[in-house]
Amino acid sequence: MPKLRTKRGAAKRFKITGSGRKVKRQKAFANHILTKKSPKRKRGLRSSGLVHGTNMKTVKRLIPYG
Repeated sequence: MPKLRTKRGAAKRFKITGSGRKVKRQKAFANHILTKKSPKRKRGLRSSGLVHGTNMKTVKRLIPYG
């Protein structure tokens, strides 16, 4: 088998946690149209989230050496 290529767009968006079991991501909807969003909501969007289990297999395939 040849080596696998990492999808560079995914590599910039996702990071594997230390255990290697979970994948960190940034939350969406935090870039523009911020005036109608409450300060509490915007503060929550700054924190990172985890990729849901149903998407884990897909994301790990995009970053095989992540």
